[in-house]
Amino acid sequence: MNTMEENGLRVVVLGGTGGVGRQVCAGFAAAGHQVLAVARTGPVPAARHGFVALDVAGANPERIAGVLLGARADVVVNATGGWGRTEEVLARSHVGLVHNLIAALGLLPKPVRLVHIGSIHEYGPLPWGTRVSESWEPAPDTVYGKTKLAGSQEVLEACRTGIVDGTVLRVVNVYGPSTTAQSFLGSLVQRLKLAKPGEQVDVTVAKAARDYVDVRDAAEVVVRAAERPAPGRVINIGRGAALEMSHLVRSLVDAVGFPPDLVRMLVQEVDSKGGNWTAADIGLAGELFGWSPRFDVMDSLRDMWNSEESAVLAVS
Repeated sequence: MNTMEENGLRVVVLGGTGGVGRQVCAGFAAAGHQVLAVARTGPVPAARHGFVALDVAGANPERIAGVLLGARADVVVNATGGWGRTEEVLARSHVGLVHNLIAALGLLPKPVRLVHIGSIHEYGPLPWGTRVSESWEPAPDTVYGKTKLAGSQEVLEACRTGIVDGTVLRVVNVYGPSTTAQSFLGSLVQRLKLAKPGEQVDVTVAKAARDYVDVRDAAEVVVRAAERPAPGRVINIGRGAALEMSHLVRSLVDAVGFPPDLVRMLVQEVDSKGGNWTAADIGLAGELFGWSPRFDVMDSLRDMWNSEESAVLAVS
């Protein structure tokens, strides 16, 4: 493991052109580390790092290992993700990709640090009002949650067997710059930006409350997890507070100056990756990494609106 020498760590970010991945790449670069982004599509214009085009879910372990060896990687970050609706697509993105990655890491001459970005939805439905801690027994009931959990469990098993020095970060919903249009808020930003003057926008909102963290805060803790060992640990990342979805929509409308009388909210059940309540206990992240979220809700919503990439990015 490189010990923070003059040129920092050599970091490979899988999914480095996606909404989360590009912020992770930027965070590592700003901290003085050498960064290589790997993704199916890219590179990101004006990025301060290298890029390799590779579909990790479809590549054989030898090909992946070759990229990591070529980069002389000290750290690998798995910032990939899938928003597909079928079990086959989600299993490929969340399980098959991790399986290929772990096999590739096993081919390297020495273990590298792996920071795997998991999901709060791995815990499954939570009782209303609960702030879930890492001791909560996962019991997801959606295909998304089940496949994300399976990927995280494979990472943890690889830690137990010594293949990797790995950490799983279970991250809540993200917002802020470069939010993917495939997310609820990213889609809403896109619809508001495309609305014609005077056009009413109908928004279907679940009677739900969810924890959201700014993507830049999430990227910051990924960098800290790469710099400070926490092998085999699962760590929750969020703001630690749930926001009612109707309140979040109103806050977005207020933050960006969209005429509130032109937004009509329809409250009903919607298709979701998880339950109606999410809130993370983030105490462990503070203890291990000295981390706490910095961005407040209104700033995150304004920056999401003003970001040129918002509402156009897909997860790589």
